[in-house]
Amino acid sequence: MSILIFLLVLSILVLVHELGHFIAAKKNGVLVEEFGIGFPPRLFGIKIKETIYSVNLIPLGGFVKLYGEEYEEISQEKKDKRQRLEKKAFVYKHPWQKIVIIVAGVFGNFLLGWFLIAYLFTQGVPVPANKVIIEKVGDKTPAKAALLQSKDAIYKIKVDNKIYPIKTSTDLITLTKKFAGKKIVLYVERRKEKFQTTIIPRKNPPKNEGPLGIVITSFVEKKYRWYQAPFYGLIYAASITQKIITELSKTFFQLLTFKKPSVDVAGPIGIARFTSEAVKFGKNTILELMALLSLNLAVVNLLPFPALDGGRLVFAFYELVTKKPFNKKLEKYLNLFGFIFLITVAILVSINDILKIYR
Repeated sequence: MSILIFLLVLSILVLVHELGHFIAAKKNGVLVEEFGIGFPPRLFGIKIKETIYSVNLIPLGGFVKLYGEEYEEISQEKKDKRQRLEKKAFVYKHPWQKIVIIVAGVFGNFLLGWFLIAYLFTQGVPVPANKVIIEKVGDKTPAKAALLQSKDAIYKIKVDNKIYPIKTSTDLITLTKKFAGKKIVLYVERRKEKFQTTIIPRKNPPKNEGPLGIVITSFVEKKYRWYQAPFYGLIYAASITQKIITELSKTFFQLLTFKKPSVDVAGPIGIARFTSEAVKFGKNTILELMALLSLNLAVVNLLPFPALDGGRLVFAFYELVTKKPFNKKLEKYLNLFGFIFLITVAILVSINDILKIYR
């Protein structure tokens, strides 16, 4: 089941990306030769007007084949066909049209991430509470003796007449460990009523228990109405995208300076493992993972590297600025090099994912 869900998630992400290219190409008069679900070999297809819509054997997303994606492809065509379809070739479109077609795939992935996040916001999402909420009180613990209850909120503590604000779980854990064995005052809110209680955190609590003997969280669930969710979802999707860009930039800089990256990188095998974990927590967790992957895919595809959408954008902007196309042979070899490099990186990342499993 986890494998099937992983394949479905991956297919949706790639298909949405390719659908973006497909729609933009059609709108800008580019001939779309084939829109395929899955990758060849082809199982079956149907031709509608000039486009073949196919279903293929390898269930890992899909592809869009545009006529004349590279100059060499056009030059190998028969003269009569070349003259007949020249206006529908991607390479002969205005640079702005090329940019729109290239960016459309990335935009599709961002839209998918935004849509999924907006939906999840209507289902309820954890937001910082700026206080610590008790989820469970253990038996025979200082918290039990102090008559603390589930859903009580601790918002500050006092030790030796000094007040410490409590906004996160880390704040409370750090302070109760620091002042273990000392009498402290907790400021508590219970059903909108506030009170104080005295407690002595344990110095040596039992295994898997903290100084107070409570299970805590610093988040509360918040649900947005259907008309609010798209707005707040857009803000959150933009924020996540910005974080992805920042972390990706840091990772590249660390690799260039031969430092160990501060974030981990996962390939298809690693993503499959994450999907397997997400399945255990239900539908919303799977959708959350899909949203994050879709936003990641949007950012990665915009990297200015040959064979990625970002690399094609560089060529299109070059043509826009210089008013002449990029060197045809150089573009061909750069794309080939980029493709080989990306395949090599994918293999190395996959090997690393396999090693993690065995470790």
